[in-house]
Amino acid sequence: MDTQYDLIIVGAGPAGLTAGVYAPRAGLKTAILEPDAPGGKLVKTYEIANWPGQKLVSGYQLALDMYEHATETGVEYLYGRVTNINKVDNIFHIECEDGSTYTSKTVMVASGTVEKQLGLDGDDTLVGKGLSFCAVCDGAFYRNQSVTVIGGGNSACEESLYLTKFASIVNLVVRRDVFRAEPHIQNQVLENPKINVIWLHSPAAYVVENGKISGLEIVSNVTGKKQVIPTKAVFPYIGSTPNTSFVEHLGVVNSDGYLVVDENMKTKIPGLFGAGDVCAKFLRQIVTASSDGAVAAQQVFHYINSNH
Repeated sequence: MDTQYDLIIVGAGPAGLTAGVYAPRAGLKTAILEPDAPGGKLVKTYEIANWPGQKLVSGYQLALDMYEHATETGVEYLYGRVTNINKVDNIFHIECEDGSTYTSKTVMVASGTVEKQLGLDGDDTLVGKGLSFCAVCDGAFYRNQSVTVIGGGNSACEESLYLTKFASIVNLVVRRDVFRAEPHIQNQVLENPKINVIWLHSPAAYVVENGKISGLEIVSNVTGKKQVIPTKAVFPYIGSTPNTSFVEHLGVVNSDGYLVVDENMKTKIPGLFGAGDVCAKFLRQIVTASSDGAVAAQQVFHYINSNH
């Protein structure tokens, strides 16, 4: 069987799209495999203020710009959800959910992460009925209504601020008595009259009426006392889980499921690389994901020239 590609990139977020710019320019026959819209979490981000050279850009616009840049270089954009990757006789076989299989000399895993759920009854059935993981996508549906955000990090605080554009009140439920967000974001949240911070509480149950969320039961982490806060929507921002189920069997992930790579974005399996949020790393940002993608693409070029 002829090898179809020099490089297959799994995922079309900033890491994958940046690699999609670099790899074809290095003369590599490259394809990106992605089950959703290009851009990854970019398309769920309202405004980006830390992308060098652009003081403020919408996530959707930056995703579109990256996608167009990558496809102009000649990268093939393929729709598919990868379910398994194996290496046979020095060639990678990539299997997708729809039954299609691709072969490549190298693979770059840039599949990102998925948001963690709250672990409550209704996590799977209430999405689109008041439960949302994307304030940018759904915030406008709750104009002049009460909404609730769960979490204390950058994402929770940033999305709370965004939701104040629409909601009458934004409850921010934080399980600790401090934020984990950057200080300047904390200050914006605490100074915003529309944001009601509820410290030292955790979500306990969704309150549902007519099939839609009408409230959230929360419990005090100090006293155990429960209360119900009226809300038309719940937006959990409590962390993410890496999309690595299709390579777990290869022994290249850590105990949390993140892909383990070295400074050259190499895993312990020759020809298998990683890039972006899916990797075990200190800082997960658009700029670091793009950096990973560029480094990985160059390392793929050197690997192929040395081994094929």
